[in-house]
Amino acid sequence: MPTSVDIQRYMTGAWQLMMGKPDGMRLLDVSADGFWNSFLAIAIALPALIVGWVAIANGTGDAEIGGRLSILLRLAAIDLLAWVLPLVALAFIARPVGMADRFVHYVVASNWASALIVWLMLPVALLNLLLPEQTEVADAVSLVVFLLAMVLTWRMTNAVLGKGPALATAIFVFVLVVSMALLVGLQSLFGLMPSGSR
Repeated sequence: MPTSVDIQRYMTGAWQLMMGKPDGMRLLDVSADGFWNSFLAIAIALPALIVGWVAIANGTGDAEIGGRLSILLRLAAIDLLAWVLPLVALAFIARPVGMADRFVHYVVASNWASALIVWLMLPVALLNLLLPEQTEVADAVSLVVFLLAMVLTWRMTNAVLGKGPALATAIFVFVLVVSMALLVGLQSLFGLMPSGSR
């Protein structure tokens, strides 16, 4: 179990990677324990995720507590599966595409970077929660934050892999497409509209 000091170091390393600095990898733990502990980044992201889930549940028009709780639980399942399953999919293609030696590094960095991105998206969730009628403002902010997140994620991928922008772009697109497909598929499976995500 990482300490708070360790977690701060991992988040710092992830941020440096998102700034395109490969040296940020030195701050991350890529041992077997570090690999599994990196999934604790989900717990770090949980408070910000919950704000988004509550905002979406409030916007469904279902005033019953049981109805909203059901939506919250389904949103949690969708987001958590969409976090983990693309990494599982990547494991199957890591060797064929030539990144098997960097797969653990990528997963560790991606988990901590994802936690940072979730917190980066908190202002959008807060706008939706506190000012639900301001949809145009929330949509504009959401688009800007989404584009920023994509840039930061690509830079992290490129810095971690260290094999050139072509492979980084291919891996980035693969993970993004799998994530989007999962979100849409899971939302349909769980009876939520495709817009009912982060």
